[in-house]
Amino acid sequence: RALLAVSLNLMALLFSTTAFITTHWCEGTQRVPKPSCGKEKKTNCLNYGGNETANETNQNVVHYSWETGDDRFLFRYFHTGIWYSCEENINAAGEKCRSFIDLAPASEKGRAFQVNQLLTLVKERFFIKAELGQTDPWGRGHRLEGSVLWLSVVSEVLYIMLLVVGFSLMCLELFHSSSVIDGLKLNAFAAVFTVLSGLLGMVAHMMYTQVFQVTVSLGPEDWRPHSWDYGWSFCLAWGSFTCCMAASVTTLNSYTKTVIEFR
Repeated sequence: RALLAVSLNLMALLFSTTAFITTHWCEGTQRVPKPSCGKEKKTNCLNYGGNETANETNQNVVHYSWETGDDRFLFRYFHTGIWYSCEENINAAGEKCRSFIDLAPASEKGRAFQVNQLLTLVKERFFIKAELGQTDPWGRGHRLEGSVLWLSVVSEVLYIMLLVVGFSLMCLELFHSSSVIDGLKLNAFAAVFTVLSGLLGMVAHMMYTQVFQVTVSLGPEDWRPHSWDYGWSFCLAWGSFTCCMAASVTTLNSYTKTVIEFR
């Protein structure tokens, strides 16, 4: 059982670290206007007809295109992680990435929220604007200014750190335990740290999911997805949580069995 717990903890640590540094938590397509055709771009672009070189030099030329509806748009692939969001570059080969933290709405990035600011908002926005019949007296930028995104990042870091601590304790108990009592102590602490890391991981994954869904609705116009789904990094993150909880249950089971045999 001890070897199984160590193996599960190691898998959880590898999965969580990989998910944390990769950018495939969510992926999908974005609906963007097609660029104009030119010398270097002949496909997936708007062809206005006529002499393209002359049209580019003469600013007074009125351009017409027969493409309408969705034909005027491209659906480019994108994938997003905790740190970066990368999109297919429609004007050149490769991808272009930007910080996901900069894309998240202000209410999700995390700002200090003081008690006096809360009281001021309650007085000035809630009571006054509620009398005017507004359905959102707080405004989009003041939804308790929760540090959701940064809390998610901090929770992910703590999750990985606690997994490392739990893994270290399990290895000590497995290879360097000199007595039954010492082994029980190490086993108990390993189980506690592993359970705590699992709870932190679950909260971190749920907070990131919330931040992404809010960003889909309130993020920059040029980034908002047309369609999206969860990617393999997201599956690795929850697979890590599953392995973590399985390791904690196995460790607790081993601890309970040893205590019963010792008595």
